[in-house]
Parts: sequence; C-alpha cells; structure tokens
Amino acid sequence: MDKPPIKSGERWHFEYITPTFIQGELVKKVLAKGSTKYQKYVIHDTSVFGRTLVLDDKTQSASVDEFVYHEALVHPVMITHPNPKSIFIAGGGEGATAREVLAYGDAQNITMVDLDQEIVELCMKYLPGHHQGAFKDKRLKVIYEDAYKFLECSVESFDIAVIDVPDPLENGPAINMFTYEFYSLLSKHMNKDGLVVAQSGPTGPAFMEQCFSAVSNTMASVFPSVSVYETFIPSFGATWGFVVGSNSLDPSKLSTHEIDERIRSRIENKLRFYDGVTHTGMFNIPKYLRESISKETRVITKSNPLFVP
Repeated sequence: MDKPPIKSGERWHFEYITPTFIQGELVKKVLAKGSTKYQKYVIHDTSVFGRTLVLDDKTQSASVDEFVYHEALVHPVMITHPNPKSIFIAGGGEGATAREVLAYGDAQNITMVDLDQEIVELCMKYLPGHHQGAFKDKRLKVIYEDAYKFLECSVESFDIAVIDVPDPLENGPAINMFTYEFYSLLSKHMNKDGLVVAQSGPTGPAFMEQCFSAVSNTMASVFPSVSVYETFIPSFGATWGFVVGSNSLDPSKLSTHEIDERIRSRIENKLRFYDGVTHTGMFNIPKYLRESISKETRVITKSNPLFVP
C-alpha cells in the first residue's frame, strides 16, 4: 500500500490498524530497532504519544497514555480480589503491568513470565518511565520462558493472572495464549477466588470481530463467571477490550463507592486513570458490543487458532 506523502528528511511511523485504516505519527528519534528470535521491534520517540514500543509493527504502549492501558488492565481484578498475594503475569515486558501490581502492599509474590528476554532488557534500558523501577522490587520474579510451557511445568497457584501479551498475529509469539487450552491450563493454577484478565483487542464497531468477542466466548467456555470491559487507548487508534474470567468473583458487581474505598485502603500509588467512576463506565459496554458477544460462537483452540490482521 502506498504511504501518504512526507516531507524530505522526515521519518514517520505508519501503523495499519486494519489493512485499510492507517494511523501515522512523526518520529523524532529512533532509540532501538531490530529483530529478536521471536519478533521485530522499534523503540522510538514520537511527536504525539512520546516514547513508544512497537512489536511486529503494532504499538504495544506509549509514554503519553500507557497508564490508561496498564491501570485498566490491572486494577479491576486486583481491586475485586479481597487479598491478592500471588500474581502471575504473562508477557508485560515493559514492566508497567508489574508496576501497577506492585502498588498493592498485599502483593507478595509476583511471577512475570516473558518469552523474549532481549525485549525485556531493551525496555529496562529505554522505558524507565514505564517500569519506574519495578524490576528492582524483590517481590517480582522474572522468568524468560513461554508462559504456556511454564504453566505446564509449574505447581504454583495464583490469586490473579494478567495476560498482557501481543495480539495473536500469524507467526507471532502469542497465538497459543488466546486459546481454550491455555485458559483451561491457567484455570488449574488459580486459587479459589482467583481472577484472570486478558487484553483482548479492539472493540470499535469496525474491529470488534477481530478478536474481542471470540476471546470472550472462549474464556466463557472455561470459567463460570466472565465479565468484559473496554476503554479508549489513543495510541492504539481504538477502544480496547479486556475479558475477566473467574470461578466466583465478578468485578462488574462492585459499586463505585466500594471501589474508591478499596483504592484508598489498599493502593500505595496515586492513580491517574482508574477509580470507581471509571470502573463503572468501563464495564457498561455499548449495545452493539453486547450483541456481538451474545451472537459469538467461536471457541479459539490450538487446532483452530485466531489471527488478527
């Protein structure tokens, strides 16, 4: 596809939100660029969203709005659980997911499993504003392994699991972590009141059938309680969806007042995005999204995987 014209000497990052929808941004400086064994990467400073991590041509997070994504991903499940001590993170290479988990004094044992050690080390070096020293916290254990294989061999159990992996791109490293088999395996490692949350792709009317509704239906084939929510992530060019699975607890049932009380009593850091009002708004998804989920029949499996464009 032809790219829009640019001025001589300018460097632009063009991201295909879909094959026919492009988001473009002027790049000020490229800090790191190359390929690991698993994926391509770019870390660059941009004109609008600041320092940005891009993997396989997809923005993973940007300094201007990463707090929106990471607070939305982590806090609804952490706040819902009465006493989350043991937390599993799949992916989360920037360290910002761990940063939000570590804001809870109750969190004692955080296991972060990321396949790509080279990407994590690049994030440690170039994204200090994302991790804010989280990798130095003694409560955090980082393991460089495929999260699926780790769970197959592990005997650990968890109160919270946060699935913060890239989208399921064809030939990408995260395909199996959107499957029935992975959620089933994960369910065996969850404690009685455990909650699982997974980033689940865009939710706008033009994008929701890429991933979100199928992830929701797949999660519902494993967990008796499933709730969904969304929020707008500007650097992603779309509203973004999250799916929660559990055996009992449901974050959508918490009142605004209860959430704010729990934030005051349990979170050590000052939040910039998440509070009771925000929580309530995120879980009140629009009609078209509810209808899409109710009509969804796909269950993602290893033999019938889901790929996004």
